[in-house]
Amino acid sequence: MKRLNHIAIIPDANRRWAKERNLKPWEGHERGAKNLERILKALKKFNIKYLTFWGSSRDNLDKRPIQEKEHLLRIYKKYFEKIIQSKEVEENRMRINVLGDWGKIFPASLKKTIKKAIEKTKNYDNYFVTFLLAYSGDKEMKRALQNIAIDYKKGIIKSVNSAVIKNYLYTKDLPYVDLLVRSGSGNDPHLSNGFMMWDIKDAQLYFSNKAWPDFDEQELEKAIFDYQRRKRRFGK
Repeated sequence: MKRLNHIAIIPDANRRWAKERNLKPWEGHERGAKNLERILKALKKFNIKYLTFWGSSRDNLDKRPIQEKEHLLRIYKKYFEKIIQSKEVEENRMRINVLGDWGKIFPASLKKTIKKAIEKTKNYDNYFVTFLLAYSGDKEMKRALQNIAIDYKKGIIKSVNSAVIKNYLYTKDLPYVDLLVRSGSGNDPHLSNGFMMWDIKDAQLYFSNKAWPDFDEQELEKAIFDYQRRKRRFGK
């Protein structure tokens, strides 16, 4: 059976899910966060070592109404506090990491909670769960290229190849993505904001009609089975 080592998820349609039920947008985000707990429990069952989850783009936090943004930050704090207390995270030795601009724009209390979750799990090595918060793939790549240019000029690097580019990304410690899943977009399959553009260069893509709050273990299993039946050619 083909090994699925790293799955990345774009959890789309929380807001649409809420609107269809006459709920506030943040109620969709709350339900989506709760759903992530179910998906984390499935990592062991499906033997997926790496999960990368896009929690928010920088635009999500800059352009959404202030009330929605405040609720979103509250949800982050609530669930990172749950991670810190989670026996399942501890027993399964899930290492938590968070990438993006969250350290620049999140309130101090939330940053403290996130850092505590990262610190507590830093030596765990069975599963690696990475959250992308205030993340932009475009910005990640621009930052990498700018830093490469600076270090090349200084003579720190002598040439540029794929390994060098990877080493300058936020995701330098993650393996390349095998499968990218986007929920709530089966009828409109697309990517956004340059999402992990370097890391998904050979990834298989799976677009689900189910909004993220309804994306359950069975839907994840469908995505995995779909991946297993495909042949990855890697440009050959």
